[in-house]
Amino acid sequence: MAHRALACSLAVIAAVSSSAFAATLIHAGRVIDGASKEVTTERTIVVDGDRITAMEQGYRAPGAGDRVVDLRTSTVMPGLMDMHVHITSEYSARNELDRYTKNDVDRVLDGVQFAERTLLAGFTTVRDVGSSGKTATTLRDAINAGKVRGPRIFASGKSIATTGGHGDPTNGWASHLQPPPGFTDSVVNSVEEARQAVRQRYKDGADLIKITATGGVLSIAKSGLNPQFTEEEIRAIVETGRDYGFKVAAHAHGAEGIKRAVRAGVATIEHGTFMDDEGMALMKKHGTFYVPTVTAGRWVYEQAQKPGFFPDIVRPKALAVGPQIQNTFGKAYRGGVKILFGTDTGVSSHGQNAREFVLMVEAGMPAMEAIQSATSATAKYLEIDDRLGTLQAGKLADIVAVPGDPLADITAMQRVTFVMKDGAVYKGP
Repeated sequence: MAHRALACSLAVIAAVSSSAFAATLIHAGRVIDGASKEVTTERTIVVDGDRITAMEQGYRAPGAGDRVVDLRTSTVMPGLMDMHVHITSEYSARNELDRYTKNDVDRVLDGVQFAERTLLAGFTTVRDVGSSGKTATTLRDAINAGKVRGPRIFASGKSIATTGGHGDPTNGWASHLQPPPGFTDSVVNSVEEARQAVRQRYKDGADLIKITATGGVLSIAKSGLNPQFTEEEIRAIVETGRDYGFKVAAHAHGAEGIKRAVRAGVATIEHGTFMDDEGMALMKKHGTFYVPTVTAGRWVYEQAQKPGFFPDIVRPKALAVGPQIQNTFGKAYRGGVKILFGTDTGVSSHGQNAREFVLMVEAGMPAMEAIQSATSATAKYLEIDDRLGTLQAGKLADIVAVPGDPLADITAMQRVTFVMKDGAVYKGP
């Protein structure tokens, strides 16, 4: 309770600190606005309330009551967006025990600290693609109400899976612990149950639908690659989701499951580890986006080197999948597949999301395009580009800064020094 009260107090202080000034003048040495591929220099970004009201050349002198934020040695850009997180959990060596000892209330409280870490790392908007019960939607609503500090959250709620599939919450459980899960638990085994699960997510307040189209790395199951839905089941989810205004994100590692999901109309492929040439061609044909999560691949591979960190059934999958994701991402980028920034944070540690930029650039994506994949491209996909994703007059004031020049040294993205969300400063000089 003390931690929650402190978080609430800090949120109020941040909001009040912004509203106490006539305007906030951000003196930016370099600006990446999210829209242009050109960097501008020596600009003043004028913030009034929760909005950017002007983008001016030079450093405007403050008027009476104005606050100046000196970022003349920094690069300023729009608030960053991560399209694949699990905001109320974080993997550890005791992960399997946590499944039995933690209630959803515990996970929401965990999410409070994870959300703040994410925000302070410069990510002002995230898409949560799989959480226990209503934990992510509850945290989303608390952040929106100003009760705790964190990014905007677009939440899928529980992932939709098949019996024994990657999202089946009872994988590895003794049979006497729980009866077989059903569509209310997002475990489906027919077209009709698939439709029911989508409707349940609507009832639960989700913003999108997440399915596990193939096996996964960290589930207590043998295969990480096999397709786990029929194409007809996926199509039923997509069609029903469309009725309720949902886009569908598909976790998919194996080539066949990827192709089924794309043909059935999903909006994004998450991970895409063993995507083949046919799968890439289908994604380009259908306009499907790729969310690579290279960070998660690197992280599980690193942890698999530690004896006993993963259960025996998981370790071989981590060793095989981990190194491949970065290679697939590089090939998909060169092949013209549309990319959205996403990390699978919650597998790796919250607050380290920006490592993805480094791995994307290592694989051949130019730094500017990597940054735009986490700003303007993500905002357009989420259909919030009328108010976020670029630094322009009239947009919401989600603004972050890093020291130096991230186009010359992409690791600067891991050293965020200034964070503003909706005009309130949460981290700054």
